Amino acid sequence: MASVSSGIRTDSNFMNLKAVNISEVRREVFDLLASGETVVSAFKTIRDQVIFTDKRIFVVNVQGVTGKKIAYFSYPYSKIQYFGIETAGLIDIDSELTVAFSNGTVLQFDFKSNVNIRQISQIISQYIL
Repeated sequence: MASVSSGIRTDSNFMNLKAVNISEVRREVFDLLASGETVVSAFKTIRDQVIFTDKRIFVVNVQGVTGKKIAYFSYPYSKIQYFGIETAGLIDIDSELTVAFSNGTVLQFDFKSNVNIRQISQIISQYIL
């Protein structure tokens, strides 16, 4: 199967995901959560967001010039086959998360260098192992 673009991956550090407070998660995302599901951590670019809950990864992709069209993607931890992280270096200053799902979907997220990519790895491990 082909990879699915989350709208988040880019080579520009300007567009890499940065950590945000849970209070900055788009309000409508909370309406999409299952009963008892909680947000664990959240990240954003200028308009897009990636939210890790205790059950899944949400990708919020704001589209178009006005930003009125929004795509919401839900990727449950139960369908993850494997994942990998790449830490930031001296020249390549972003860190990366790659997540592969049982249906062949592969997501790749680029994070700013100050994001604790190991902590993200621990979050995913806690829910899939």
